[in-house]
Amino acid sequence: MTGTAAWVLDRCDDLTRYSAREDALERVYLSPEHSAANTVVAAWMREAGLDTETDAAGNLWGRRAAAGAPQRPATPGEPALVLGSHLDTVPDAGRYDGMLGVVLAIAVAHRLRHTVLPFALEVVGFSDEEGTRFGKALLGSCAASGQWDAAWWEQTDADGVTLREAFTRFGLDPGRVGDAARRPQDLVGYLETHIEQGPVLESLDLPLAYVTTIAGARRFVLTVTGEARHAGGTPFARRRDALVAAAHLVTRIEELAVAAGCLATVGDLHVQPGAVNVIPGRAELTLDLRGRTDADRDALWERIAAAGQEIARERRVTFEHTETHRAPSTTCDSRLSAAVASGIAAVVPGLDPALPGAPSDGAAPARVPGLWSPAGHDGMAMAAVTGVGMLFVRCRDGISHHPDEHVELADVEVALDACTQAVLALAHQEAR
Repeated sequence: MTGTAAWVLDRCDDLTRYSAREDALERVYLSPEHSAANTVVAAWMREAGLDTETDAAGNLWGRRAAAGAPQRPATPGEPALVLGSHLDTVPDAGRYDGMLGVVLAIAVAHRLRHTVLPFALEVVGFSDEEGTRFGKALLGSCAASGQWDAAWWEQTDADGVTLREAFTRFGLDPGRVGDAARRPQDLVGYLETHIEQGPVLESLDLPLAYVTTIAGARRFVLTVTGEARHAGGTPFARRRDALVAAAHLVTRIEELAVAAGCLATVGDLHVQPGAVNVIPGRAELTLDLRGRTDADRDALWERIAAAGQEIARERRVTFEHTETHRAPSTTCDSRLSAAVASGIAAVVPGLDPALPGAPSDGAAPARVPGLWSPAGHDGMAMAAVTGVGMLFVRCRDGISHHPDEHVELADVEVALDACTQAVLALAHQEAR
């Protein structure tokens, strides 16, 4: 069954066994579950004809030479097309975000194991895309793209374990993390298959799309400080309620985001002192901002910051903010996107691979849809060293980061066919 859609779905099911929780799927960076998942996925890679290696940042790689024989990952002198995604999860995760892209890439490699290509083929399972454990996303792909920041070493998890300590406990040498970096001259490109994480394909009644851009994100911690006082003894005119001010800010953030055509999410809110009979004196909330362009996203932030100050004046509280994450938007490589679109058109009836995606006028075949990705992906980091392309697969109701993630066998079948065709299209381009 290796190389089939049924095999892909079965292997995604298998990966749910490697979880830190019995009641939900949770697999975080540099954990025992991370190690166990790497071990089992490496075995699948070898069955597909790949040699395997875990790099200096915990990413799992498999590779075959252009002629087809297994070859040590990152072997110089023969540039590689990289297929893959990530193996880590958010808490209480679904079974397809990230994992589908890794396992499907292995299936593609198995299908092409006897096919001579003009480039080597590699499969990667990135170790930390989500940032669940240490609060910094894309750690695995940042290491692979040579963007590791030494300031990250002192970041801690919920138990106070530093990233440096976690490296050592996992069996990695923090001093050698730079060895994980790949050189641009050794790469043909990076191609990732991923569930859409949105409802657009379902609304179009189509199984697949190529990705045009990956949205840039900014994240903040917003702090509203008022005064904690007795709930019974303080009249409304004397109150400086931090939670009420924060509530006004949350609704204003949504209004501003809708008007800007961007995405803004307050995902976490903590109140102090948190007693039923005490007026909240402090509220701390997180903010995630995403936009089609960095300019749109940044303009929205300026309006949100101004709104925070305005609400603070009206409610007689203070408003402060700290930026915790910033990632620029990424435009997918036109050559890789064209290959993905041609692969989709080859397997989905009635689609024209011409770019850019556009609705049909009724007289010609519909163009392969090109969607922007509001969610972040490892391609954002890999774009620093090579061109990136992405293939989106329809997921039921657009649900992800949730146990209800679901893909249909038929959609995975066409995704597997389309990804295989995309590799062959790139091979044809390279051979010319």
